Amino acid sequence: MTTKNLIPPHQIRTRFSRAMSLMYREEVPAYGTLLDLVHDVNEAALENDPAFKEKLSQSDNLERISEERHGAIRIGKAEELKTMSRLFGVMGMKAVSYYDLTQAGVPVHSTAFRAIDGEELSRSPFRMFTSLLRTELIDAVSLRKHCEVILEDRKIFSEELLYLIEKSEEESGLSDDDTDTFIIEATNVFKWHEDAVVDKDFYLKLKAIDPRAADIVCFKGPHINHLTPRTLDIDEVQRQMPEHGINPKNVIEGPPQSCPVLLRQTSFKALTEPVKFHGVEGEHTARFGEIEQRSAALRPEGRSLYDTLLGEVREKIKPALDGSNAAEYMQVLEETFKSFPSAYEEMREQNIAYFQYFLTEKGKSHHGIVTHNLENLIRDGLVDYIPITYEDFLPVSAAGIFSSNASDHDTKDMFKSSSQEDFEKALGHETLSEFDLYETIEKESIDKVLEYFK
Repeated sequence: MTTKNLIPPHQIRTRFSRAMSLMYREEVPAYGTLLDLVHDVNEAALENDPAFKEKLSQSDNLERISEERHGAIRIGKAEELKTMSRLFGVMGMKAVSYYDLTQAGVPVHSTAFRAIDGEELSRSPFRMFTSLLRTELIDAVSLRKHCEVILEDRKIFSEELLYLIEKSEEESGLSDDDTDTFIIEATNVFKWHEDAVVDKDFYLKLKAIDPRAADIVCFKGPHINHLTPRTLDIDEVQRQMPEHGINPKNVIEGPPQSCPVLLRQTSFKALTEPVKFHGVEGEHTARFGEIEQRSAALRPEGRSLYDTLLGEVREKIKPALDGSNAAEYMQVLEETFKSFPSAYEEMREQNIAYFQYFLTEKGKSHHGIVTHNLENLIRDGLVDYIPITYEDFLPVSAAGIFSSNASDHDTKDMFKSSSQEDFEKALGHETLSEFDLYETIEKESIDKVLEYFK
């Protein structure tokens, strides 16, 4: 079969992301309000700082930022994870990194499905943070066995969707018509169902052990828990949220404002929604709205420093769930992170972040003999650099979001076991290293500018 009529994976990814956003906007109206707010804040950030806009355009397609989303889902068994990997594979998305959320008392482990090279990320950076329930961590034997029976019997993928996944794998893509059907069927996997598959008594017992387990087991499928737009000024979004009728979390998670690395994120509190348990009225709390601001990807050395400082913060103060010490927490965070370089020049000198290199206008027009030394090219103004945008997630930060939005209870210390081997066995292959991917993007950009001067 010829491939000329096949839709490129990035186009399928974009169409799927838009379909998911439309569905979630209809299901959760506050998400639509959030999108409008983020759009206005981003426009203002670009308009008020032309130099920032110019610099940003070197690494990020500015149109991508308005389209950018990440979603989060929770699934229940190994077979679902393996098929989910194949589903996202149709869209050119790979499993990147292993996240052990048991460290924060959440009985799941996770990966992020996303595009992996710079060009594909620029075209469509849609990501899906995907968590797999670890039923073995549910201590109550009778509840655990009941959960396993429920999950064993459920089927979340339609026969038409499975057919199209297999067709894409065999023919290296899908036609336009098949893509339309694929997106409809794939989006249906993640839609909200107000009818639970268990009775109210079982739901309440499982929720008492862990609300995330109840969210995964007690419903027909992995409804999308949140869909996150990217902002260029998360502090301004946080400030304006109450003015738009949105109740935000008490603190922005991640590094302080003065430390532009990795990502910072906030959200509005999870919705309590009416559901039915075999016809009996009830309610469930799981879905919420999240916003993120992405900055520089860190090398392992930078991540180690970041984790050390974050650990020091948590030794000094722990954010109260009621927000009573939010201001104090943010002050401690700022003070502690003074040990982390705040300028990208320093981060580069200390080799703790990844950078993308590009020709300046002077470099493009230079035709004389020049050095082939990268540092000298930068010194002479022929080459410049910008940090590579962090495309992944913070395991502890993500767990904090899940915990604080799922219930009013603090995180438990009941889970202590990491099992990447088991996760990758369920996935069907190893997860990719985020550090290797960033290293490749950086090296390719260096090779490209050096090649220009040969």
